[in-house]
Amino acid sequence: MLNKIDEKIEKTYWYSRMDQSIRNWMKAYGLKFLRISIGLVFFWFGILKFFPGLSPAYELAVNTISVATFGLIPESSIIVGLATWEVLIGLGLLTGKFMRFTLLLLFLQMPGTFLPVFIFPELVFVSAPFVPTIEGQYIFKNLVLISGGIVLGAFLEKHPTGGVKDLKVKTNNS
Repeated sequence: MLNKIDEKIEKTYWYSRMDQSIRNWMKAYGLKFLRISIGLVFFWFGILKFFPGLSPAYELAVNTISVATFGLIPESSIIVGLATWEVLIGLGLLTGKFMRFTLLLLFLQMPGTFLPVFIFPELVFVSAPFVPTIEGQYIFKNLVLISGGIVLGAFLEKHPTGGVKDLKVKTNNS
């Protein structure tokens, strides 16, 4: 009986130490991974928009912005502007520089990404509102990008540019 208790205590102690080590690692690197992964998504998707036919969102983005701006902006300007915007967000997140400005760009863009839900629901849903098309899935994944941006913004200190050095979380070891 005593041996079983000792084994449980040892397993619990080992589990607790392992759990703490994993959580410390997550605290130390999680924000950096989040920042870089979101940065890669924006940079990659932005670069694709510079090349007609490569981005699955190209046509939907152009049509949405065209309708939202009453056709006042030429298609070439729409796509170059959107591609540049996304690449800037990506570069800001990848480098960790000017994080406040970068997150501002991200949050200014995100409402526009949901416009197709209202403007082109037939392109977003197979059966509204619970069965999105691939375009709809592409749009709704932006909720994760928004949430990630909120998390990154929550850890910026009162530094004018909100550089990468501000994205630190104290671990039990620091």
